[in-house]
Amino acid sequence: MPKASETVLEIDLKALEHNYRYLRSRLNPETKFLAVVKAFAYGSDAVAIAKKLEHLEVDYFAVAYVKEGVALRDAGIQTPILVLHPQAANFEELIERCLEPSLYAPKILREFLDVAKKMEQKNYPVHVKFNTGLNRLGFWENDIDHIQEKIKGRTEIKIMSIFSHLAASDDLEEKEFTHNQIDAFEKIALVFDKKIDHTPFKHLLNTSGIINYPQAQFDMVRSGIGLYGFGNEAEIDAELKPVATLKTIISQIHNIEPDETVGYNRAFVSDGYRVTATLPLGHADGIGRQYGNGKAYVIVNGQKAPIIGNVCMDMIMIDITNITCIEGDEVIVFGENPNAEQFASAANTISYELLTGISQRVKRSILGM
Repeated sequence: MPKASETVLEIDLKALEHNYRYLRSRLNPETKFLAVVKAFAYGSDAVAIAKKLEHLEVDYFAVAYVKEGVALRDAGIQTPILVLHPQAANFEELIERCLEPSLYAPKILREFLDVAKKMEQKNYPVHVKFNTGLNRLGFWENDIDHIQEKIKGRTEIKIMSIFSHLAASDDLEEKEFTHNQIDAFEKIALVFDKKIDHTPFKHLLNTSGIINYPQAQFDMVRSGIGLYGFGNEAEIDAELKPVATLKTIISQIHNIEPDETVGYNRAFVSDGYRVTATLPLGHADGIGRQYGNGKAYVIVNGQKAPIIGNVCMDMIMIDITNITCIEGDEVIVFGENPNAEQFASAANTISYELLTGISQRVKRSILGM
């Protein structure tokens, strides 16, 4: 990989392809694959990621909000796009851009039917979400009759799929809970199929579900974090490749004397003669204050350099005592070692939060085109 000359998030499309093929290998050949590309494709580059995955012939994409789907359509993405959390204010734009809404509550179903009728739609594809235990979004099992009543005789929409979401598929101590969710969804699917005049496809599994509960893959699976290199357990992480590598450079080096302080609020007090380096990224770039004061480290010329003092908005300081380096040298914040999960764990958080929090002001560099 090229050496950094500024702060940059490198996006490795070859790693993405590797991860997709690995996850795909764990599925039945006929199972559809939905790639989750919400939140700028987990903080990377949604357009570059989606174009690569479209080339690999994924069956569906998913985003959280209509705006994200519009950006993909504007970039030329033609694969079906499921919008997981649409808002009624955006329904007309959703239909204009051929996006497919998740309908998750009586109010949102009613509002979408009204807009679809107004826009003279026929058999517009929609997806119905059921709540099986996450208690976030979704109809309940006892809403099936209500759904049937609302769509009976209506031609504006066609239910393409029904789905739910697992709450703890990554936690093997919660197997009983997860099996209860799977059983609940199977029951919902059986009842739902009897209530409408066609058979929608079903999907339940997320990345950890693909790994831990392959027997419940139904007709399609949904993967987000796994595509970007993380399987929520060390054994699976070893099979995957991190897609994103955050790099920066050393802006300035300081020689610090005993009892001198570094950064805001004098949070770091030197216990002797130390050498520090200042890097051009900070909490405005997604490396929050929780990583400072020795919690996390970066890599300088192959060696660990702890982050010292309080993280600033645009800068962090690291201890490079005993590390041979000069101003302008490359610094690895996360990538392969440490990877995003390891870096995040230093601040008691997870790779999802770290990756999706990398600011859009950080330059993206696409590799492996």
